[in-house]
Amino acid sequence: MLKDKNILVGVTGGIAAFKTATIIRLLVKEGAYVKVIMTKHAKEFITPLTLATLSKNPVLTESYSPENGDWNSHVNLGLWAHLYLIAPATANTIAKMASGIANNLLLTTYLSARCPVFVAPSMDVDMLNHPATVINIETLKAFGITILEPACGELASGLTGKGRMAEPEEIVKEIKSFFQKKK
Repeated sequence: MLKDKNILVGVTGGIAAFKTATIIRLLVKEGAYVKVIMTKHAKEFITPLTLATLSKNPVLTESYSPENGDWNSHVNLGLWAHLYLIAPATANTIAKMASGIANNLLLTTYLSARCPVFVAPSMDVDMLNHPATVINIETLKAFGITILEPACGELASGLTGKGRMAEPEEIVKEIKSFFQKKK
C-alpha cells in the first residue's frame, strides 16, 4: 500500500512528538520513503538522531546549513512528497498554517507542497476548544487538509479531555486508506 510512496513528516514542538517515532517506523515498515522536517522546538521533545535513524534519512531543521551552505529546498521537498503529514501539529503551527505564515522550513514546505496534507493536532483541551483554534482548524479543512482528529484522554497538563494526538497506528491506517482510495 505505501511501497515507494514519498512521505514527508513534519514534527512540531509538542509532547506528542515522541509518538512520531512510531509513525515513522510504521511508515518505513510499510515500504514508504520518509523524510522528516522538525521545528526548533520539536528538538526539545525528541532528537533528530532518533528520527533520522528511523527514517533512514537526515532530519531537516533549517532551510540551509550555516556550516557548509547546503540548501534544503522547501520547493523540492514539496514536489518530492506524495503526502505531507504534520504530527504533532501544535496550536501555534496550525494558526500559522491557517494564516499562511512561513517562518520555518516546515511551514515554507507546507506552503509549497502540491501533495495532500494531513494534520494530527495535539494540544491541551482548552487550547483545542479555543475559538481561534476551532476557526483555524476549520480554515485548514476548507483548504482541503485532512485533520486526523485528536483523541480524548489524560493530557500532559494533567487534565482529561480531547487533545491527545491520534495514536500512530491510527494515523498510518488513515494514510494507507487514503492511498487505497486513490488506487
